[in-house]
This record gives sequence, structure tokens and C-alpha cells, in this order.
Amino acid sequence: MLIVAVYLVVLFRYDLRFLGTFITGLVVVLLGGVMLGGLYVEVVPLMDPLKSVWLVIHVFVASLATALFALAFGLSVLQLMQARREHRALAASEGATDAPAKAGPGFLRTLPSAEALESLAYRFAILGFIFWTFTLIAGSIWANDAWGRYWGFDTKEVWTFVIWVLYAGYIHARATRGWRGSRSAWLSIIGFTAVL
Repeated sequence: MLIVAVYLVVLFRYDLRFLGTFITGLVVVLLGGVMLGGLYVEVVPLMDPLKSVWLVIHVFVASLATALFALAFGLSVLQLMQARREHRALAASEGATDAPAKAGPGFLRTLPSAEALESLAYRFAILGFIFWTFTLIAGSIWANDAWGRYWGFDTKEVWTFVIWVLYAGYIHARATRGWRGSRSAWLSIIGFTAVL
């Protein structure tokens, strides 16, 4: 729900209507995967030590970060498709004999350039990273309230940190090492795969 809500809010600032089908499809696949994959569990009351305002803060901020990462993921997938189309179109215009006459699916001609898609994906990843950082902080505070320790090396804590490191690496590689194009897109895709 939050992925769709964030997408709808973002539409007020950016014209990302072209991303709507992809985001809707992603949400349907995720919901179907949860229902069919046996991952759905009944909601039961929390243990008393876990009842805290930090639960609401931590979960909401993590969900918000995930929604922003989903937008970055969608833009990165479209970036890869658009870059391939642009490369084929360039090869065809230069008269390469092995270039196909058609440079990819027709809908790609209506999308922004691969570079513009990459820039948007990067912006959403940075915003998601900020919220994911706060997810780590809020989770630690919540853990301290519940168990008297900030970090316990359990699976959720460690994997949250792994995701943080992946996105930190993506942001660093793109900002300082000049990783652009397909390498940047693949880092974004790997980061969202880790979130899932």
C-alpha cells in the first residue's frame, strides 16, 4: 500500500505516469508472492516488552524507505531497457549492418532518456537511504527499550545493516567513483532485491 501511496504522492512533483504499470505490476507480484509463498501469518498480539511507540516509528519509516527503493528499482529497470534501446537506435543510425531495424519496444520511445531515468532513480535511492538509516536508528532504540541492548546480531538487525551497506555502496560508487549507466542501475536492482 505504501509503495502505491508514495508513487501517487511523487506524481505531484514528477511526471512518472509511465512508471505506473510497472509499480502496479510489482505490487501485484509482491502481494501474490506473499499469499502463494506461505509467507502470510495471522496477526497476534505483541509481547509486552515489544509494545512501544518505537514499533510504529520503526516499521513506518522502514516501509517508507522500501517504497522509495521500489521506485528507484522500477526506474533502474526502465533505465536498462532504455539504454539498450538508445544503443540499438544509435547503431542503426550509424548504418551498422547487425543492428535490428526496430530498436526495442515502442513504449520506450515515449520515456525519458536513460540518463534522466538514472538521475531520478538515484534521487529516490538517496531519499530511501536516509529513511533506511533512520530505520536502523529507530530499531536500535526500540531494541534497547525492549531488551536492554541496542544491537543483538539477530537476522533482522544484520540484514537491515547489509541493505544499508549495499545502498551506501551504490550512492558512494555513483557519486564519487563515477559509476554511471548500467553498473549504477544494477547496483540499485541488487539493493532492492536485498530488501525483498
